[in-house]
Amino acid sequence: MSSNAPSGTAGVTSQPSPHSLDETLQRLEQVIRHRGLTLFAHFDHSGEAARVGLAMQPAHVLVFGSPRAGTPLMVASPLIALDLPLKALIWQDDRGQVWVSYNQPAFLAQRYNISPDLIRVIAALEGIVEAALDNAPAQ
Repeated sequence: MSSNAPSGTAGVTSQPSPHSLDETLQRLEQVIRHRGLTLFAHFDHSGEAARVGLAMQPAHVLVFGSPRAGTPLMVASPLIALDLPLKALIWQDDRGQVWVSYNQPAFLAQRYNISPDLIRVIAALEGIVEAALDNAPAQ
């Protein structure tokens, strides 16, 4: 189901969603909560653009994670705090396709020189997105 980022951005994975934008957002939020993670923020970029009279494609960013999981990463490599908590961009292209895009865990691990035993913490992001995009009921 993975594809290259539609924009060809290095280190970013974009996966097409079989669901509407609203359903994709809802499913991703459900999976985040079901896995015991904290949803720290939801940025509605397109909503804020509309509020000031500008138009853009639907675009939302969910910021989520776990201090218990993220803190060891930041202790090992303080600069990874620039990319933590984890983020997922849920957006719709001009053809109506909904996408979920996120920084590739392997890219973050290499960028911040994260040891293999800590990579699993950020690699959980891929499973979260996969679960949200699955056609089964979100968990």
